[in-house]
Amino acid sequence: MAIQDWSEKIIMAELTGDPDFTDDINALTERMEKEPKDVVLNFSQVKFLNSSNISRLLKLRKVITDSKHRLKLCAIPIQVWGVFLLTGLDSLFEVAEDTATALASLQM
Repeated sequence: MAIQDWSEKIIMAELTGDPDFTDDINALTERMEKEPKDVVLNFSQVKFLNSSNISRLLKLRKVITDSKHRLKLCAIPIQVWGVFLLTGLDSLFEVAEDTATALASLQM
């Protein structure tokens, strides 16, 4: 995963598929526990989500929202979006069509 400090308040992370997905989300969660910021997760390279991935996403969401910051997901492929819809995750996460839209919404 490429993690980029977009600004002093926003981190941009580009996720990849498993097995890196798990390690990437864990690393990002640890970072947010120490230094909370708003986060944009780019899903464009993710091909599927399993229950372990979903669990880690929910933990990251909790860490970020508990610190009064925001988490935006973007560029979610259609097959992954299907998992979000079936599991009800679409109602828990803020989603944007692309990275530019996600970043702009956090800066407002």
